[in-house]
Amino acid sequence: MSVEVLLSAQQLVKRFGGLAAVDGVSLDLKRGQIHAVIGPNGAGKSTLTNLISGDLPPTSGTVSLNGQDITGHSPEAISRAGLGRSYQKTNIFLPFTVEENVRLAAQSRFPQRWSWLTLASKSKAVAEQVDRALDLAGLQARREVIAGVISHGEQRQVEIAMTLATQPSVLLLDEPLAGMGNAEAERVVELLLRLKRDHALMLVEHDMDAVFALADVLTVMVNGKPIASDTPANIRSNAQVQAAYLGEEVSHD
Repeated sequence: MSVEVLLSAQQLVKRFGGLAAVDGVSLDLKRGQIHAVIGPNGAGKSTLTNLISGDLPPTSGTVSLNGQDITGHSPEAISRAGLGRSYQKTNIFLPFTVEENVRLAAQSRFPQRWSWLTLASKSKAVAEQVDRALDLAGLQARREVIAGVISHGEQRQVEIAMTLATQPSVLLLDEPLAGMGNAEAERVVELLLRLKRDHALMLVEHDMDAVFALADVLTVMVNGKPIASDTPANIRSNAQVQAAYLGEEVSHD
């Protein structure tokens, strides 16, 4: 049975002067799969993510989302087409409650003009979207808590919930486990596994244990170029990958 491709990037290139930060990367993000992109610092992972999300225009290559060509479109247009993204640095409104953060994201998908949070809080459609996002992110019990007083791991969950409130089909998650302890990381890993049932996920992450536990497909980048793209098991045994990046950590597992 074929797996539905929700996002396809083909031969993406990004040059800054004479430097190719991304050089010929192609990948397909499929519903029900987590596609991890790994590589050493400077490999081009963040630049690739920015090309897909519209934060940077590609020098060449194409990106399609849900069958629509989104190459060079603005981040706002790409978000509305069904792409959700989280960033390395948590980006939430700390003085607001968890629920208010998620509501602000949800109301961006409805055409009404809101009077701050008052009218939005009375919208049934927005409320349903907020409840769905909180449920998916496992945050219903924390909805009334001020975001600035919850743990770092829960703040990352809030950011993911805000992304979910925009109703994406594809999620780009940039180091979602960074700075977490074991218990927090386990909660987020469980969340990502739940999300992949109905979404396509691209994960950029340095925690190799988490990557190999989560990923269905791994793309390895070095100096802007993809050197391998395969299942985690095949990546573990790939001599070129071991020499370029993973080394003893993977080859002797």
